[in-house]
Amino acid sequence: MPFRKINTAATDIDFAGIRRDLEIPAGYPQPAVDEAVQIAQHLPTAPDDATDIPFVTLDPVGSKDLDQAVHLEAGPDGGYLVRYAIADVASYVGAGGAVDAESRRRGQTYYSPDLISPLHPFELSEGAASLLPDQIRAAVLWTITLDASGAPTDVRLTRSMVRSVAQLDYPGAQADADAGRLHPSIALLPEVGKLRLAAARARHAISLDLPDVEVQRGPDGNWTLELRAVLPIEQWNAEISLLTGMCAATIMLGGGYGVLRTLPEPSDRDVARLRKETAALGIPWSDELPPGDVIAGLDGSKPADAAFLQDALKLLRGAGYTPFTGTPPADHSHAGVGAPYAHVTAPLRRLVDRFGTEICLAQVAGTEVPDWVRSSLDAIADTMEATDRTAHDLERNCVGVVSAFLLKGREGEQFTGVVVQIDQEKKRATIAVDEPPIQAKCASDGLTEGTRVTVELVSVDDRNFEMRAVT
Repeated sequence: MPFRKINTAATDIDFAGIRRDLEIPAGYPQPAVDEAVQIAQHLPTAPDDATDIPFVTLDPVGSKDLDQAVHLEAGPDGGYLVRYAIADVASYVGAGGAVDAESRRRGQTYYSPDLISPLHPFELSEGAASLLPDQIRAAVLWTITLDASGAPTDVRLTRSMVRSVAQLDYPGAQADADAGRLHPSIALLPEVGKLRLAAARARHAISLDLPDVEVQRGPDGNWTLELRAVLPIEQWNAEISLLTGMCAATIMLGGGYGVLRTLPEPSDRDVARLRKETAALGIPWSDELPPGDVIAGLDGSKPADAAFLQDALKLLRGAGYTPFTGTPPADHSHAGVGAPYAHVTAPLRRLVDRFGTEICLAQVAGTEVPDWVRSSLDAIADTMEATDRTAHDLERNCVGVVSAFLLKGREGEQFTGVVVQIDQEKKRATIAVDEPPIQAKCASDGLTEGTRVTVELVSVDDRNFEMRAVT
């Protein structure tokens, strides 16, 4: 996608100011860094040795905080064997230490376009605990047996030493998949991924694979926005993580203790309102079809479908973290996943995963959940919900300031786009502008969702801009 070239020599974008406003930590405290250095010099070991399994990692380009490594092979009776190694952060980070305390305060890793504010010191998250290639690491190994339909029939969980043999990225792996030359360790990923996606449809999961708007800095130093579609290899890889999270939730519910990632079912009111919007957009929706099945059949490149998908985001509001003891909570499922679900696959980047993993390890082994987990679970859930909001605000604000930056000096210019949402109460419309790929707000008078429109830039400052519809 072409971008207007902006000279950033005289001025740059103040991402640091956004982080200050959101109180995102600027650096890691020295005592915790010192502790991480000591940990890195005395790496933990695990009782089981799985270093003979040729795991690979699959992540965005340039990632260094590698939480997961995967290996797939054919299983019995036409099924599959999924081995999923997760960085064993609890073996590195002792309860009560400086790193533990700071990670509990941070909750998760924050990603800005110019900086990573890590959950753990880089000495661990991008070094000693990361599943980097050709390094032996302590991991928690999930071994999940699937039948020929892709449904899990057996789950095992152990602490193991593992070694990744290759670090793969999404664009490269997608090119390999298209050419039929995927790494042998994930040659079955398209097959398994498609089966798991079919299972998601059977669960009526609600999945909104909207294109990502990413802030990127080019080789010339200019900040731009790129509209990037989710690749099939990413969807297939995500299904392995979702599979593991669902297995974790099943273990927790069976053991009567855990912390679930929950999302309530859409209300009848929200679904009814969405049905009216599909009718106005000309999208068919039969009475017996659940929302997730309608969404799965849409094409986000079509204006009407894009407008519907934007409205469907309302169905995924209200996600939270739900600790429980004994009887499961009344609302213990995740409507987006279509099943109970728990976070356990990203402990380098998300605090709750370390605790969820320890719960699963204890319940599978038939031992007591550690006291440091039990005494903290409510607080961890609160921290995750608060930091999720902060992470969302960080992403939204960073995209917003880059959008404003790309529009500087263009007052009076006109842009084309699609009306993707109208807020009837506020009488405001959201426009997905073609170029640059920004989302603009303007008065909704005379506008209809799913239609193309021309808007004019009225004003812009460092963080905000205002447009008006001219057609």
